[in-house]
Amino acid sequence: MSDSKPEPVQNAAESLSFKAETRQLLNILIHSLYKDREVFLRELLSNASDALNRIRFEMLTEHQVLDPAAELAIHITVDKDKRLLILQDTGIGMTREEIIENLGTIAQSGARKFMEATRDSKTDFSQVIGQFGVGFYSVFMVAERVQVTSRSFKPRARAVSWVATGEDRFEVSPAEMNTRGTKVEILLKPDAAEFAEEYRLQEIIHKHSDYIGFPIFLGDAKEPVNKQASLWRTPKQELTSEQYQEFYRQATLDFEEPLLHIHIITDVPVQLFALLFIPGKAERGLFSLRKEDGLKLYSRNILIDEYNKALLPEYLRFVQGVVDSEDLPLNVSRETIQSTGLMTRLKKVLTNQVLKDLEALAGKEPEKYQQFWHEYGPFLKQGVAMEPAETEALAPLLRFKTNLHPESWCSLEEYAGRMQPDQKVIYYLVGENPKSILLSPHLDYFQAQGTEVLLLTEPVDSFMLMGLHKYKELELKNVAQAELPEKPKEEPKAEEIPAGEFQTLLERFKQVLGERVGEVRASERLSQSVARLVDPQGAMNPEMQRVYKYLGKEYEAPHKILELNPAHALLGALLKLKPDSALQALVIEQIYDSALLVEGLHPDPSSMVPRLQQLMQAALEHPEE
Repeated sequence: MSDSKPEPVQNAAESLSFKAETRQLLNILIHSLYKDREVFLRELLSNASDALNRIRFEMLTEHQVLDPAAELAIHITVDKDKRLLILQDTGIGMTREEIIENLGTIAQSGARKFMEATRDSKTDFSQVIGQFGVGFYSVFMVAERVQVTSRSFKPRARAVSWVATGEDRFEVSPAEMNTRGTKVEILLKPDAAEFAEEYRLQEIIHKHSDYIGFPIFLGDAKEPVNKQASLWRTPKQELTSEQYQEFYRQATLDFEEPLLHIHIITDVPVQLFALLFIPGKAERGLFSLRKEDGLKLYSRNILIDEYNKALLPEYLRFVQGVVDSEDLPLNVSRETIQSTGLMTRLKKVLTNQVLKDLEALAGKEPEKYQQFWHEYGPFLKQGVAMEPAETEALAPLLRFKTNLHPESWCSLEEYAGRMQPDQKVIYYLVGENPKSILLSPHLDYFQAQGTEVLLLTEPVDSFMLMGLHKYKELELKNVAQAELPEKPKEEPKAEEIPAGEFQTLLERFKQVLGERVGEVRASERLSQSVARLVDPQGAMNPEMQRVYKYLGKEYEAPHKILELNPAHALLGALLKLKPDSALQALVIEQIYDSALLVEGLHPDPSSMVPRLQQLMQAALEHPEE
């Protein structure tokens, strides 16, 4: 409820000092020349619009409001001869304490960051000033003197005046104002007299503020100068790409063009207006206007939630924009929004449309979709992991690199189209990074057969595989565990070590490695690699092992099975060393450690250095052997 007691009377004017950061900022604005000083009006109109939005929301729940019947509007008047520009709104207004806090103080972080940006001579400051929370002060680019008179919406609040010339101090005093809202009176500098011309102000409003959701009246005109209709409620055919981009820039202060905009106007299954954007970069800029994830939620053009996180699933949290529905009751509170059944329906419509438009982008503009995937691929993979029910919808949007095409991305559909005639499954391999995975011995057989394998090298991939078990009718199989699909192509093979001698070698490996391996055996699928590590039957699959590892959960790692390639020259040479020799043991240790390293399982790779030095020394001592 509003305060029942009137504010204490302040009879005398009070002179207060700006903080040091504010003084520095004002000095920059007053003494610097900007090519687009007109943006001061955009900032003032934006502030007025915010004040009107706030009072409209307050009036939904607050019964004691000053001037409840006053039209929510902005009025601009000029006196060309006196170089006077006046902007007045019927918004929420300010008390004395609020006007000192809002106009006498700039957040240190905002002022400091703006001043840091001014050191870059290439920065167009007039375009970025709003990013720093200092938009109001842009008025001093054109003003000799500014007087702000305001009266709060609280019935017993008293009017207050704030006056500044851009010097070190500002003055606050009681004022006479019978109506609710804020009036900004600007005495323009001589070189800014153009802003006392109505035609010039009309140009600026059309350029920057046409879609403010409240009427802007200029001079004695009876009709608003701005279109006033919310952009998201405007038919698509009436809008240009430039208008979409300008709206996005004003809403986010991101000056990079968005990758995609999605405009939704529908009556079924819910009444909905939405204008969504996918930013060009996943990382939010240092000076972004949007400080949190979430969409702006409106009910009948009234902003009821600045950051609503229930309108899209978490994996689409990077989407920016506005959602408006007349089906939402106006008196709904921010706390109860999430629990309404309507939110579930809105979320379904919005999610389906975003995924549909992304799929269309992938088909029509594959290069742009690759940009999207580069920035947002992990988010979609997270969606598969966290919401398995969404897997079917998300699967067409996933992209992968493969052993046969390690430099380019492919979809599951493209992979399926390149499968060999008798291939029944989609093969994949999980590894540590894009380079080492190509050296994995698990790929030997598949490389030799020309069989394509998806390469999964991001931590989120192991989580994604918990939800991605198949694509259409094709199951996904890890090549480290998959059964061999067919016999290898008939190719000349290296001569294998005789069975008896190879058995002796297996026993020697087992003797040296002891309980570090569960078994040592011959491999049926290695061709280029000397060895590989595999899990025993019944063990937790490699993906789940990685999930436990990334989550820091304790689990009993299975004793790996070491498989050796009977045809590898290195093992043949190893047999020629003296049985039970120290050098033979060193080589066996290194083969095992190398296998661990390729698998990303080695606990301390640097521990191999002394052994590698011993092996190099042995090689140098016997160069002809």
